Amino acid sequence: MSKKLPKIVVILGPTASGKTALAIKLAKEFNGEIISADSRQIYKKMDIGTAKPKGVWEKTVGSEAYMVDGVPHYLMDIVDPGKNFTLSDFKSRAVEKINDIIARGKVPFLVGGTGLYIWSVIDNLDMPKVEPNKKLRKELEKKTLPELVALLKQLDSENWSKIDLNNPRRVIRALEVSIWTGESFLKHKTKSRPIVKALQIGISWPREELYERINKRIDNQIKEGLVEETKKLVRQKYSRNMPSMSSIGYKQIGGYLRGETSLEEAVEMIKRDSRHYAKRQITWFKRDKRIKWIASNDFSEAHKLIKKFLL
Repeated sequence: MSKKLPKIVVILGPTASGKTALAIKLAKEFNGEIISADSRQIYKKMDIGTAKPKGVWEKTVGSEAYMVDGVPHYLMDIVDPGKNFTLSDFKSRAVEKINDIIARGKVPFLVGGTGLYIWSVIDNLDMPKVEPNKKLRKELEKKTLPELVALLKQLDSENWSKIDLNNPRRVIRALEVSIWTGESFLKHKTKSRPIVKALQIGISWPREELYERINKRIDNQIKEGLVEETKKLVRQKYSRNMPSMSSIGYKQIGGYLRGETSLEEAVEMIKRDSRHYAKRQITWFKRDKRIKWIASNDFSEAHKLIKKFLL
């Protein structure tokens, strides 16, 4: 008889779709704890620009958790902005935390919009075995992000858009694998036997409503102090070349602080780039036919799906 796989619930969707609020509500209903699958909210000191929910660190059974509205969150607010955090790092920590949550009789909720983070767990992806090439990386780091993206598109016309194109480190890694092997970065991510059984619930909004939510969120981030948060990070010597500081929001405000644009222009660029990112996320997720889509944070539909899944 085959072994029963542990069950996890995944709440996913594009930026500003309301994943956190829905996941917290559902986690309370189903005795759940949340593992963040957001490649930006992993960073400490970066709260406003990553839309990190307000929380406090508390000691829990055997570890510490970032508590948001009474629900433990893991893999959130854990990495210094100057440190490297790989997909492999995420996967190993997420799997460890899933096992811990299940061992305590609770339900793991994997929540976020970083597709590769989610799929590394539910498809048990093996990471590319190609070793980093320091000489090649130094050459690639001299290029601008648009130049890197154009090169990736040329080398990997089939899969280039599946990479997080706002993250220079990820684009450089994809180029490194493509140049070194002559094959797509994604071809080197192989699936092993599944280690979890996952219910994926996706949050869907009409495009214009989602864009309006994105615009409002960014206006609120400016009011809450995104400029000051970015200034503080710059003062602490986190450079614009770091993956953390080259992400949407910090990158554009960094340009404003260096006098390259006005604040109004920077804000418009953040809105534009966030909308483009959301569009790419939707394209990514729509390829996965296992995802059950719910309309605009339909709590009752999500509740029904989870209840049936956990039986």
